[in-house]
Amino acid sequence: MDITNVTEYEAIAKEKLPKMVYDYYASGAEDQWTLKENRNAFSRILFRPRILIDVSKIDMTTTVLGFKISMPIMIAPTAMQKMAHPEGEYATARAASAAGTIMTLSSWATSSVEEVASTGPGIRFFQLYVYKDRNVVAQLVRRAERAGFKAIALTVDTPRLGRREADIKNRFTLPPFLTLKNFEGLDLGKMDKTDDSGLASYVAGQVDRSLSWKDVQWLQTITSLPILVKGVLTAEDARLSIQAGAAGIIVSNHGARQLDYVPATIMALEEVVKAAQGRVPVFLDGGVRRGTDVFKALALGASGIFIGRPVVFSLAADGEAGVRKVLQMLRDEFELTMALSGCRSLKEITRNHIVADWDTPRVVPRL
Repeated sequence: MDITNVTEYEAIAKEKLPKMVYDYYASGAEDQWTLKENRNAFSRILFRPRILIDVSKIDMTTTVLGFKISMPIMIAPTAMQKMAHPEGEYATARAASAAGTIMTLSSWATSSVEEVASTGPGIRFFQLYVYKDRNVVAQLVRRAERAGFKAIALTVDTPRLGRREADIKNRFTLPPFLTLKNFEGLDLGKMDKTDDSGLASYVAGQVDRSLSWKDVQWLQTITSLPILVKGVLTAEDARLSIQAGAAGIIVSNHGARQLDYVPATIMALEEVVKAAQGRVPVFLDGGVRRGTDVFKALALGASGIFIGRPVVFSLAADGEAGVRKVLQMLRDEFELTMALSGCRSLKEITRNHIVADWDTPRVVPRL
């Protein structure tokens, strides 16, 4: 397969996958304005590269919550990966481990926490949806802990499922040969066929709409794992996340699948970073397709980024090898961007390396 960039996998996935499955992965909420904006916003940030710096050695390593990884590029939670490829989350876990980076497993995975742990060593986080039945939540968190997962990414932007019109049209449901493996034993692993989106109906029945800040504190009473709050877009909520004891923040609009007309995550990032004041790391999720995007996020203060759709599309196209290739291409592009910008390590990437179209005309610093 002659692939030269991450975006090319989407067309291959579209060809290979059933329409219902491709649409589920690819679509956003309502008018899909934010879906397009998540990508387009990156093009409104330009580089200010520094020249004549010795870039013969480049170090992309970093630590996330104390865990050393090879690069600031990690795998976001995406649901039901066996719809993309028979090996699903197993393949993704192996690819992440081979790349020396972190995989986040979705609550709604088609492989269980135990199955993913069985693929071998690797640093893994577990994404959590809070169900109405808190015993289910407590049990799931305990299982993730026992399986060696290192953090909980608590999704906070989904009291109800966003209106994803492709799923409504397709009457989306989980294919009959698959289950939401983490909930299988609890009789919550199946999704009914409905007149609209089967997932929307499932969420309405199971996910707790009353979720609030006190639940972030409750979660800390049932686990010692660090909690990342995923779905923050404002300074106010960044401050509240830290007050509630979050170990980190993931700036995310849920892949533009929840509330349409929220800003692109790269546009919301700086506000959240400034509010966090370095007290906890802030990560960016959404829209990253190039190494240049990774650099821009770090220049705006992110400690790392997460990729979602590139993983499911490459998985659909070429299984584990596809996911490995996506991680490798992003790594290579990011390394090249660092070299051409005059940065030898992540700490050398600064706000001065970029200019955003919302910046006031800059006074060029005099040396």
